[in-house]
Parts: sequence; C-alpha cells; structure tokens
Amino acid sequence: MSFQPVFVQFWEKVKESIQNGTYAKLTLAKTIGDTELKNIYVRPVLNDEKNDYKLSLTARYKTEEIESFHTVDEAFIVLAPYMNNPFLTALLFTTENDITFKLNKKRVGTIIEQAPTFKNASDVIIEMKEKGII
Repeated sequence: MSFQPVFVQFWEKVKESIQNGTYAKLTLAKTIGDTELKNIYVRPVLNDEKNDYKLSLTARYKTEEIESFHTVDEAFIVLAPYMNNPFLTALLFTTENDITFKLNKKRVGTIIEQAPTFKNASDVIIEMKEKGII
C-alpha cells in the first residue's frame, strides 16, 4: 500500500491550519541513514505587493541551506517526493495540536495528533489574519 494518500490527508491539515490561522511551523525530518539533506523547514512569507503569501521551503544540507518559494499546492508537489527519500517524518505544529505524519519500516503512513507545542501561530500567520488574507 502506498503512503501517498495518507500524506495527501496530512497536507490537507497543513492547508486547514493556514486558513484557520493556527499554523506555527512545519518540518520534514528523521532521515534514513546519514544524508546530505538534513531537514526542510516550511514557513509562510507575506507578499505585501500582491496581498497574498507563499511558503518558504528551506532545505538544510550539511554544508548549506537553499530557500525556495512556492504556493501551497506547489509546495506539496515539491515536498511529496522527499517523503520516504530521505524523510520518514513530517511534523506540523499548530496552536490546536501537533500533527505528525510518520512512515514505519514497511513504509505505511500514519497521522498522529498530540497536544500542541506552540501557544501562538507564526508571526506571519497572525499578520495575514490582521490583513484579511486568510
């Protein structure tokens, strides 16, 4: 069984948390073995000129960081191939709960919800709420 349908469900929770204004941060982590790519951080970035936002994807390698900017749907297309190669975990932190997408040894995806780590949404999300973008 493929883990992609479960990752799609996880990504829906990412989109919901942005729209609801509860998004704090998203991290892809827990690699298989010693890899060049260590993790990917996802955070919203405001585009004041267009009164909208993009997601900043910061790929952290052993020796450098590479940042790229994407719409929410583009970010899914960019991030999905990294699940299972090299990442086994995606962690979504919201003010309501922490949502973890995990792949087990058989590469079956599961979603786990836990108590929230963060009390406040990201500063950009708060600003987006104030400006009526979300």
